[in-house]
Amino acid sequence: MKTVMILGGAKGVGREILQSCLSKGYNVSFCGRSAEEGQAIVRESGCADRLYFHELDLNSSSGIEDYYHRTLERFQKIDALILYAGITPVASIIDTEEDLFDRVFNINLKAPYFLVKHVLRTMMEQQSGSIVFFGSAHMDYGQEDRAAYALTKSTLYTLSTHIAHHYAKYGIRSNYLVMGWTPTEGELELREKEGVSEEELKNEAAGIIPMGRMLNRFDPVPAVMYFISDDSRMTTGSLLRVTGGEFI
Repeated sequence: MKTVMILGGAKGVGREILQSCLSKGYNVSFCGRSAEEGQAIVRESGCADRLYFHELDLNSSSGIEDYYHRTLERFQKIDALILYAGITPVASIIDTEEDLFDRVFNINLKAPYFLVKHVLRTMMEQQSGSIVFFGSAHMDYGQEDRAAYALTKSTLYTLSTHIAHHYAKYGIRSNYLVMGWTPTEGELELREKEGVSEEELKNEAAGIIPMGRMLNRFDPVPAVMYFISDDSRMTTGSLLRVTGGEFI
């Protein structure tokens, strides 16, 4: 039975990955800021014996390490690590304040980096493992008002290929999934502050995305499940775009 560890997993696409893993019979460890929300997911899953929730502030390096240790205590191994959690602040270079820069780098880059640091040790001992980075179409240069966010996503791609190159000798593979424009909770909250409804957002996206619609929360899941599975045992260092044809 595989054990899948998710950075995130309580919301949006991350939660759909969690549900898909449970349906496959996998153990799943996931995290989030709300203990109440996380424990509700565990209770409602009907799979409490295969599901572990860890309350976590992604700004805390010690919290990241504790999440790793608690996952190992519960399931004794980590076969796959899914790095989903992140934030998308709106700011151009000239509008970026230092606290915003620090926040996006702490959550989008520092947190996954140090979780990978710990999980790699276990995967090296196991001589196997799959790491999946969630990227963004902003990774190449990004929109003008997503400067710091774009930097974190491009750096995660470098980290993914670094791992693929240097840790394949341990049977560890690392791949980067570019997720396109998706009406996640964070995206909808951001647009609501701008006075844009979900319907208006989807209509706008339909005129921009070549395939005619935004992604839904299910669209990226099959690609993630492939990377988790043994079917991808010789796939590493890849970049897979699930974007509806959108490039930024």
